[in-house]
Amino acid sequence: MTNPIHPTALVAPEAQLADGVSVGPYSVIGPNVTIGEGTEVGPHCVIDGHTTIGRNNTFYRFCSIGGMPQDKKYQGEPTRLEIGDGNMVREYVTINTGTVQDVGVTRVGSDNWIMAYVHIAHDCQIGSHTILANNVQLAGHIHIDDWAIIGGSSAVHQFVRIGAHTMIGGTSSIRQDIPPYVMGAGDPFRPVGINSEGLKRRGYTPDMVSALKESYKYLYRRQMSVEQALDAIRALQAERSQAHDALQVLIDFITADGRGIARL
Repeated sequence: MTNPIHPTALVAPEAQLADGVSVGPYSVIGPNVTIGEGTEVGPHCVIDGHTTIGRNNTFYRFCSIGGMPQDKKYQGEPTRLEIGDGNMVREYVTINTGTVQDVGVTRVGSDNWIMAYVHIAHDCQIGSHTILANNVQLAGHIHIDDWAIIGGSSAVHQFVRIGAHTMIGGTSSIRQDIPPYVMGAGDPFRPVGINSEGLKRRGYTPDMVSALKESYKYLYRRQMSVEQALDAIRALQAERSQAHDALQVLIDFITADGRGIARL
């Protein structure tokens, strides 16, 4: 199988393009780039840096992928960007490589929907099946877990963690960690409940959703400290065996190091 490369595209001889990779007009592919089978690169894209891209991704026109980090400490180190499979990356998205001050690599998982004008800064770690709506702006070192949804024009502070299955409304300002399953919005972000509808669509049972709603009350509605809420969630976990694993995800997130969870 040949690679459909437009005659105006500039592909470095050292770049490694698998079978079926297409590159549109006026796009540029750098020498340290590897692209997996079936990936489509639209017109006027630039993919450079030490960048590895998996299979069956789509990059719409005017994307900038693998550019150097916007960090004044960066001194040209060969830091990396890794992107998985099946991602949709729309117009004017920018994704930068990592820095040596962190793990040295920015990562984007698989099957993500990354809409127009999104910026993913250095050292971000994005899971799979996420949705980043138009103009979401991610500062450096942010971790976003699987199935998270962030509404358009939201901004996220550096080093923030956003848990799995969260749903964040548009134009939100996120300055602290958002626990898994939580839904909310605002400047600053304010939680309003559990993303129960999204959880049901992903196979969570009524008992699991009920236990997570009860955990939310401990964290946000019953005037408990975080430590008191954790004790109550652990007790609930012992009682509700069907929800054990779902509750453990929440417990692990809260007890990990971070910026502190967003509360009311």
